[in-house]
Amino acid sequence: MKLSSLIGHVTELYSDVITSSKPADRHIDFFFRSRKYLGSNDRRFIAETMYGMLRHRKRIEWIVSVLEKHNDHRYQCATYLLYNGGATKDQLSEEINISMDELVLLEQRVQTEPAFESEIATLAVTYSFQDWMIAEWQKEFDPAELVPLCSVMNTQAPMTIRVNTIKTTREECQRILLQEGLDTDRTEHSPFGLHLKRRTNLFQLQAFRDGLFEVQDEGSQLLALLVDPKPGSKVVDACAGAGGKALALASIMKNRGEIFALDVHSFRLEELKKRIRRSGVDSIRTRIIREGETQEGLVNAADNVLVDAPCSGTGTIRRNPGMKWSVTETMVEELTVKQCSILSLNAQYVKPGGKLVYATCSLMKKENEIVVEQFLASHPEFEIIFPSITLERYGVAHLANNKYFQLLPHQYNTDGFFAAILKRK
Repeated sequence: MKLSSLIGHVTELYSDVITSSKPADRHIDFFFRSRKYLGSNDRRFIAETMYGMLRHRKRIEWIVSVLEKHNDHRYQCATYLLYNGGATKDQLSEEINISMDELVLLEQRVQTEPAFESEIATLAVTYSFQDWMIAEWQKEFDPAELVPLCSVMNTQAPMTIRVNTIKTTREECQRILLQEGLDTDRTEHSPFGLHLKRRTNLFQLQAFRDGLFEVQDEGSQLLALLVDPKPGSKVVDACAGAGGKALALASIMKNRGEIFALDVHSFRLEELKKRIRRSGVDSIRTRIIREGETQEGLVNAADNVLVDAPCSGTGTIRRNPGMKWSVTETMVEELTVKQCSILSLNAQYVKPGGKLVYATCSLMKKENEIVVEQFLASHPEFEIIFPSITLERYGVAHLANNKYFQLLPHQYNTDGFFAAILKRK
């Protein structure tokens, strides 16, 4: 397909995405299903360009602001292609109706580093984040961490899978995937993870249909290690969703014991049921709950409780760049209240001597340390345990050097995660 037509498709899709509250991947899926004529290379160009425009949205808008037509998404797409080297001035001038004079102005601006009186404004435009996000991270992280973090958040996340050790080993799964034409590397920190060397549709593989693996970020796999459930124990996954962590916990428990996967959304648990059947796990019990409702049969009964709380998801921006623009300060404040409530509700399921793990995929302190500190202040029956004590059993104690567990994308090439281990006295 000609570049002019591809840009037309990109701008149409981009317009839909930035004016909707739905995740970008849903728009892409619908867009491609309704345009069967697009070939694989065309789809790749459209998707990657659209995601690139989302990732660098603020910088692109700053670059194109030198032109009168700065709100035209076609100009913004051309700017992104100049910015990332996807097209030259000559190609763009020939293919679409933008003058060479305009393209020269854009190219000059592309080669100029943003500079404002405020460091926050400079970083926000340079790396394309909302000002308030940069301001929050300036307070939370060491200055030497902030720029690498922002930079890496604008890259594509690796495609990672968790091997289902109930059915196979990591080595055997690697061999089977290689037979299907897919080369992998072992994850550095998770003992049951594999990184794909190239992106592909994993759900079409026979190994996936046979339940040999699940798609799961390495950081998410490591959270299951923090819970550290023993075979035969009783575990509550309080915000189970589609059950990625519940399945990982079942694998660690060697499919022995009971895992109660709770969620307020029935459609998510229906997806988990499909994954359970495929994985060969029979230790997970799904249960739809009402918000704020206590499960009386679980009070004081669980050896381990995982609260992977609903959060802003800012740690997953590499996978969901639209979150850069959809998450608001108000949303974070509202989530903090909800997270405190959910943590207190589910703490009652921990039996004396049991463990409670609070986790998010957020990079916001308000959703992480502050929630835990408020909980501990009102629940003196719980005490914090240094995560390195638990992780030492898996040979990855170096991932946690203080009382909280935090993974940052630029340090370990994972999604951003936070967790705290709390023990009931």
